[in-house]
Parts: sequence; structure tokens; C-alpha cells
Amino acid sequence: MSVDELIAQRDRARQDYEALVAKGLKLDLTRGKPSPRQLDLADGMLAAVDRAVSADGVDLRNYGGLEGLPELRAIFTEALQVPVGQLLAAGNSSLELMHDAIVFALLGVLPGAERRWADEPEITFLCPVPGYDRHFAICERYGIKMVAVPMTPDGPDMDVVEQLVAADPQVKGIWCVPKYSNPDGTVYSDDTVRRLAAMETAAPDFRIFWDNAYAVHHLTDQPAEIADVLALCAEHGHADRAFVFGSSSKITYAGCGVAFFGSSPANIEWWVSHTSKRSIGPDKINQLRHVRFLGDADGLRQHMRNLADLIRPKFDAVDKILTAELGGTGLATWTAPAGGYFITLEVPEGCAREVVAKAKAAGIALTPAGASHPYGDDPADRTIRLAPTYPDLAEVEAAITGVATVVRLVAAEKALSTT
Repeated sequence: MSVDELIAQRDRARQDYEALVAKGLKLDLTRGKPSPRQLDLADGMLAAVDRAVSADGVDLRNYGGLEGLPELRAIFTEALQVPVGQLLAAGNSSLELMHDAIVFALLGVLPGAERRWADEPEITFLCPVPGYDRHFAICERYGIKMVAVPMTPDGPDMDVVEQLVAADPQVKGIWCVPKYSNPDGTVYSDDTVRRLAAMETAAPDFRIFWDNAYAVHHLTDQPAEIADVLALCAEHGHADRAFVFGSSSKITYAGCGVAFFGSSPANIEWWVSHTSKRSIGPDKINQLRHVRFLGDADGLRQHMRNLADLIRPKFDAVDKILTAELGGTGLATWTAPAGGYFITLEVPEGCAREVVAKAKAAGIALTPAGASHPYGDDPADRTIRLAPTYPDLAEVEAAITGVATVVRLVAAEKALSTT
């Protein structure tokens, strides 16, 4: 394209952007929150409990029950691929449990460990990118070194992972969102899960932080399936390798969901030995509300189908608009996930931060560029996470149309600056 053509393209994009700014929009695609209509679907929980007694007759108004209600764990055992006896139900935040797992490993000795992580000269975690910014924030908080690992269509690049874990005993863990990964929607292949379970690690206390946050968050009638990481770890002689996390926070109420932790019997014993020092039991009445509302695994599946009916049109709208506005231009690529809460938008190298800044100036709030990488640093400066669940459909359409306008302008300006 000639310089004159680039200038004309930039000028057209600039006019479109000025018109966008003039609209005075106030739209937010920053975080993957459930929309009010999604939360409304769980309002049956509010009146679900009239007598706080468990299925086996325990008075849930009192202390105790550190493992959580067995009947609730039974509802989620299939979805999380953890036997009921190895699955704990806790408070409302799986992020809290992941944070605690790090702290417990820093201050106590993990099964198979030689010493506390706090006594190691350095701790390193592998971070598939693009990934979840809150995972990275935990590592930053506790001074854990992060090493980025590229994502492939099948999950993290296992050639890289296997090389790193075999060579360095200070590599103690890897963050994984195995189904509808945050933010690109990747589903780990069976081979990837098997290799994670079977690989030889220099650290005897290496742990997979298996954040199965979107285990039941399907957007199609053909739910993705992943291999059973706990079973594979045990099969390959690494029974203690995986920590499984899950949550109902995007299923029922984000403000009072239930978080789950699953692992080997040895890890469960280790976990309870630490949690018993800081809690005498979770909110069992809230757990009972979930039991009464969901009923069983079939009830959970039906509720998720109802949620998908609300969410799917927003994801479809993003794909339709980006295709219409940017398809075939070479200015962007994006994911079309079959589940989860996010879409990854890839813009020309060196443009993501400017796209986010110009979108903000036009009244469209996006997740900060770089959030999908450790230390907030995307070396290519091209990855942007889109979160379409919370706004209503009309707001999603307006926001994505605006984002496409911004991408055209920033790309044109970038092309001219390098000509």
C-alpha cells in the first residue's frame, strides 16, 4: 500500500474515531462478571433453605464440617473430575484457595517436599500465555519468579514445559486453566494432560495448579471434555502432583458461591491440617442453598444450559461484528471459544496498549494491555482480552463496534509511522 493510500486510510479511521468519541459512551468490557440477568437465574437460592439441616441430620448453624457438605461435593464431583472423598467445598472464592495453596506451601512442607518453599533460594512458576492476570498477581505478591510458556491450540507448549521442569528444581508449579482457558478459550488436549501428568520434574514437590474455573461453562450443545488429570497423575506415579480448583461463583452468585479444592488423599490431609488452623468450617448454610437450588448433577447441567442461552448471543455478536469490521483486513485475529468467559483479540504488534488507551478515551474500558502476561508485560504488545458477559447485548455490540474503529485507527497510524 502506498503512503498516500495509508494516509487516506488513516484519515477515514480518524473521522470514524472522532464520531465514536462524540457519542460519549460509558461501556465496560474489563472483567468477566456475570450479568444481572445471569444472577437472576439463581434467585431461587434466596428462599431455598427453611431448615438448616444437612442430609445426614447435622445442624448446619453450628461449627464444624471443614470438608464441606457431602451432598454438594457430590453434585460437582463429575464436573471437576474429583472423587467426592477427595473434594472439599469451602468459601466463595477459588482464587482464595489458590492463594492459600501458595501460602501453605511457602510456610509448610508439601507432601514429597524436602523443605518449605520459603526456604528455597528461589521459586519459579510456569505461566502459559496468554493467561489469567490474577494468577500472576499471586506470584508477584510472594516474589515467585514467573516464566512465560507459549500456548498452542492444545494447551501450553509441552516441549517447552517438559524441558523447563526437568532442568530446574526451583520450578515448583504451573498455572493451568484447562477448559475454555482464560482468555483464549483453549481446551487442553488429552495428550497435553497426559504429558503434564507423566513428565519427570527436577522438583519432587512440583504442583499443577489446575484452575478448572469453566468446567461447566459451555456455549454449545457439544461440551468440551478434558482428560482426568488426577487419575493420570496417579497412573504415572505422581499422585500428589495436581491441585484442582473450581467454583460456583459464575454459576450461581459471584458474591456467595462455593469454591472447591480437590487432590490426592495426602494433599487433602495436608490441606486440612493448614485450614483447620484458620477456620472451624465454611458457610454450610450457603452450601445447603446450593444443594437445594441445584438438586443434583442434572440440575447443574440444566442451569448451565439456561446461562448459556443468555451468554451465547453476546459471544456471537463479538464474532459477527469483528468479522464484518476487521475480517480480511489483516489488522486483527480473534478467538471464537466454545465456552468460558473471554475472547482474545490480537492486534498488530506494538498496538495493544494504544488501542486500549484510545478505547478508554472513547468511553470503552478494556482490560489493560499486558494483563494476559506475567508482570503485565506482553513483549509483542498485541494481546487484548475482551469480556462480553456483563454488559447487555446492545452495549456489547456498541463496544465491539467501537473497538474495531479504534483498531483501524491505531493500525493505520502504526503503519504510517514505520513507513
